[in-house]
Amino acid sequence: MLRYVDSGSASIWVETAEPCTVTIEADGRSYRSPTFTVHGHHYAIVDLVALSQDIASYSVSLDGERVWPEEGRPPSRIRLLPPDGVRRLAFGSCRTSVPHDVAHVLTHGDDVLRAYGCHLAQVADGEWPDLLLLLGDQVYADNPSPEMLEYIRSRRDTEPQGEIADFEEYAELYRLAWTDPDIRWLLSTVPTAMIFDDHDLRDDWNTSQPWREQMARTSWWRRRVVSGLGAYWIYQHLGNLSPAERAEDPLLRALMDGDDGGALDAFAEKADAEPSSNRWSYARDLGRARLIMVDTRCARQLTPGDRRMLDPGEWAWLLEQVTEPAERLIIGSSIPFLLPEGVHRVQNWNEALSDGKWGGLVRRWSEKFRQAIDLEHWAAFRRSFEDLARLLGGLGKPVLILSGDVHYSYLAKANPAPVYQVVCSPIRNPLSRLLRWANVFTQFSIATLVGGLLARLAGIPPSPFRWRVTKGPWFQNAVATLTLPDVVTWYESTGDRVRPIDSALLR
Repeated sequence: MLRYVDSGSASIWVETAEPCTVTIEADGRSYRSPTFTVHGHHYAIVDLVALSQDIASYSVSLDGERVWPEEGRPPSRIRLLPPDGVRRLAFGSCRTSVPHDVAHVLTHGDDVLRAYGCHLAQVADGEWPDLLLLLGDQVYADNPSPEMLEYIRSRRDTEPQGEIADFEEYAELYRLAWTDPDIRWLLSTVPTAMIFDDHDLRDDWNTSQPWREQMARTSWWRRRVVSGLGAYWIYQHLGNLSPAERAEDPLLRALMDGDDGGALDAFAEKADAEPSSNRWSYARDLGRARLIMVDTRCARQLTPGDRRMLDPGEWAWLLEQVTEPAERLIIGSSIPFLLPEGVHRVQNWNEALSDGKWGGLVRRWSEKFRQAIDLEHWAAFRRSFEDLARLLGGLGKPVLILSGDVHYSYLAKANPAPVYQVVCSPIRNPLSRLLRWANVFTQFSIATLVGGLLARLAGIPPSPFRWRVTKGPWFQNAVATLTLPDVVTWYESTGDRVRPIDSALLR
């Protein structure tokens, strides 16, 4: 997998069947790294440094045996970050890893990421993205595919049945997600940056303190969260870091020095218990734009009565990032910041009731309601929403928030601030017809009126600015592109190609 790329370096992530030395041959030079081992699985991340031009083709060898590219596939290439910055980003979220046969296409639709890979193999450079952002739910640990369930049943009959239990199963889950030949080629030739959402661990992960307490009472959750965060560090987070950042990472040094996974488990357990001990969020300069990928799951403060999407340390970090020089900000948030206003106000109302605004009995029922219909977006952390709204609205520069999670796509525009919410979801996991109609209803003024009335009854003040949905919703599987500075386009699959659903100017 081609992961971090800038104007002079590129990082290639590899999983191997045995310990070995991984060699990347590119442009007449060789770059090597030994693998490290975690719970019987072997990994390497090889940095190609001091690059001065794009690489038309690279190969991968394990202990001298060439294993990549696969025969009959287009070459895997490396396009460095252009001198004037990124030209195009692709993005999306929520991708189930079910087979591509007729039965699963009927239930899950086409895999648009796979179709996008096939499309890129057939088009000119001008259509290629410089970076692919995967904005959450890269894997579904709580709803595995039939093939994954068969693997689970072959090795245990213990809880949690029908869900991922340990690192071994997470490794297989990622293997199934990323080894389809077309997906594998795409990920080998387009740089990727990733952030988790709830299903990478479990539905509603960290939605509230009662949720955490409920999960802590199960016999299997501790192993699951340790395995899930450890696997996320290996399969997703490690490649988000630059070579310089990884060189300073004590956990990677421990693994390279021979730790077989104990250090990773201890790190993951602490990251869950003490979120301030680690930062999953990260930022990159992309020329005139600045990308800020925000952890909206692990960094939450869940104190009843003082819930925050970002704890104080994470908020201080975000304040630093948004004030760095840049013409525009691109913020990756796995969950949307600007929902349809009616849904937003309902979430405000539910949060207040869950904090006891109308008494203990209503509080308990409101918490059940929150978990049942996923009332856990920025709107359900009203103090954080208002803090961020005031911050972004006062910057005086365009802010583009890219999100997924909700399983439909849309564009929202704040008024009067130049703040845009661009949602593309799902890549492959469509809503049922009933839920589609329910989400269409939230776009109409009656839903906004109902949400506003409920919020006023709970004594919730108005938001710092107004906004409205200006494009969408679209419910088909999709991937989107942002062509800088200000064009967003959503695409659907046509089999082995993609075609536009709609486009918009962000101005």
